[in-house]
Amino acid sequence: MAEYQDCPDYLKEFLFYILTIRGRSKRTVDAYYIDLRTFLRYIKCVKIIKQDPDNQDDFSKIQIKDISIEDISSITLSDVYAFLSFAANDRDNNAKTRSRKVSSIRSFFRYLTVKSNYLKTNPVENLEVPSIKKSMPRYLTLEESLELLTRIESSNYERDFCIVTLFLNCGMRLSELVGINLYDIRENTIRLLGKGNKERMIYLNDACQNAISAYLDVRTPPNNEKHRDALFLSSRGTRITPRRVEQIIADCLRQAGLEGQGYSPHKLRHTAATLMYQHGNVDIRVLKEILGHVSLSTTEIYTHVSNTQMENAAKNSPLSNVTPVKKRRAPKVSKSD
Repeated sequence: MAEYQDCPDYLKEFLFYILTIRGRSKRTVDAYYIDLRTFLRYIKCVKIIKQDPDNQDDFSKIQIKDISIEDISSITLSDVYAFLSFAANDRDNNAKTRSRKVSSIRSFFRYLTVKSNYLKTNPVENLEVPSIKKSMPRYLTLEESLELLTRIESSNYERDFCIVTLFLNCGMRLSELVGINLYDIRENTIRLLGKGNKERMIYLNDACQNAISAYLDVRTPPNNEKHRDALFLSSRGTRITPRRVEQIIADCLRQAGLEGQGYSPHKLRHTAATLMYQHGNVDIRVLKEILGHVSLSTTEIYTHVSNTQMENAAKNSPLSNVTPVKKRRAPKVSKSD
């Protein structure tokens, strides 16, 4: 926790709590730290030193270590809403970013009141989360996915083919893929370590098993004991990094003529989920477990992208073949008749 030395003790305790007790990842804890540091800098500006927070140079230099718990106890719900307005108008934070900040602030005050008793009352108990417009996830079509798999050219072909195959068939996250160890693979299953260090097991289809087998046949064991168990290795014999995987996927997309369309490893995860739902008749609850989602509402977005299923539903309606009856019309009678 040395990197959080600029924090007051109660904030360091909170960050340590969510890392060790709540089991959040280091990346998540860092995000909490950045959000709450920005929030406390704003509070110090407007409530303690009475300084204009709009000056970005001065704002980034504000120290928060001396903000006391008494200062925190004086924060009101109005102060938090003012901060969110500042984040939107002066720091160009979109609704998704502000929603994350709200989550950080709510968790922080919940800890101060419920878990540690630093505060007697929670000023943000009724703090609402900014509404976020859900966008449809981008994904490759079945044809584009097949094109991607058949166009891979690389000096590490077996490794790169295996990486793309796992993304497109298993819907795993980038962090999950680079974290796979050899002992995580057992017959037709693989163990993944997801968000919050939560483990889940998914099944491997024939394509995945064949791709893994072909890669293991040419994989050179590293000399470094630290990386001995890593499934995917770099050319230097070390565990492959997320950035290197992103570069590999970018190269594969370019070879398939799919570059410049916003695709990424995360979009391949979306592709796997969409293809499972569209073509595999996968129940949404099963899909939730495969993807490692905490909430079913996160998975339900894939029910809105299945145009094929909606089209088939319309075609298969029991009334889909009803046609209008052409009736004989009575001849018109002119007034002269």
